[in-house]
Amino acid sequence: MKANYSVILSNVGSSSDRYVPSGYGRPFSIAELFERVAKIEGVTGVELVGTWHVTENNVKELKGYLDHYGLKLVSIIPDHFGQIKWKNGSFSAKDQAIRKQAVAHTKEMIDAAVELGGNLVSLWPGQDGYDYLFQADYIQERDWFSEGIMEVAQYRPDFRVALEYKVKEPRTHSYLSTAANALLICQETAMPNVGVTIDFGHALNAYETPAESVALLKKYGDKLFHVHMNDNYRHWDDDMIVGSVHTIETLEFFYWLKRTEYTGWLSIDQYPYREDGLEAVREGVCAMQAFVRFVDELPTQEIEDLIRSGNAPQAAAYLRQLLLK
Repeated sequence: MKANYSVILSNVGSSSDRYVPSGYGRPFSIAELFERVAKIEGVTGVELVGTWHVTENNVKELKGYLDHYGLKLVSIIPDHFGQIKWKNGSFSAKDQAIRKQAVAHTKEMIDAAVELGGNLVSLWPGQDGYDYLFQADYIQERDWFSEGIMEVAQYRPDFRVALEYKVKEPRTHSYLSTAANALLICQETAMPNVGVTIDFGHALNAYETPAESVALLKKYGDKLFHVHMNDNYRHWDDDMIVGSVHTIETLEFFYWLKRTEYTGWLSIDQYPYREDGLEAVREGVCAMQAFVRFVDELPTQEIEDLIRSGNAPQAAAYLRQLLLK
């Protein structure tokens, strides 16, 4: 399996939570974050977050860091979630002026990404959704959402736009909630450069089987553009170390990435609140590398025979002998 590994830049720093907004460790400058990422063996790319890392005035500075450490820009994640103005939505906001700002910010991040040598934005519109019943126009607001995505995709048709779905948080209900929902938006836009980001933890939160989500996106248009890796206990987006909870589901996920010939980036999206960010991210990368090696060594014919038979006890025994011998 061909694998390229990357990290969201802020993951190697100090993460804040709702109780300690300053984080549990000291803050790191962007220069320090790049230096820390460069210490992780096997990582050749980084993702940046709009307004967190990218401003109108620092693109040349970021290009210097990328060049200095030999890192590739994997994607920019526009900030449609971390500012007060987005509190009632971005692409689907009832306020037309806010919707225009959401589109404009995305275009700005696309321009920055192109200047930095990238070809992907990964959109996580976390504020687009609703909290209460009789609060939302489920049809109109989805129309606005799709219109905004279409405008962004048409801005540079040779540049890819990946939709990162999540079932909830910060809203109680997100419009971009599941792999199937994201696929519907891809089909509605009918733009070849619109696809999907699977965040492994978000798939768990949506009670998906992550490997099936990979297959779904392959079957309906080869729309898996990007992958974020982490883990959680399903109830919340805990952003824990890769494979630390759902080891077998992670194994099946990597198997299906190989089977569907995914060649994009495998990117760490962990938020180590109390752990050292560099140590936690390094372990996440090591875990991804181990899963890739493991699936490459699996006897493909035996696995395919198991899948065709559908014999659950036989599959359980095979995995037990494989993992616990």
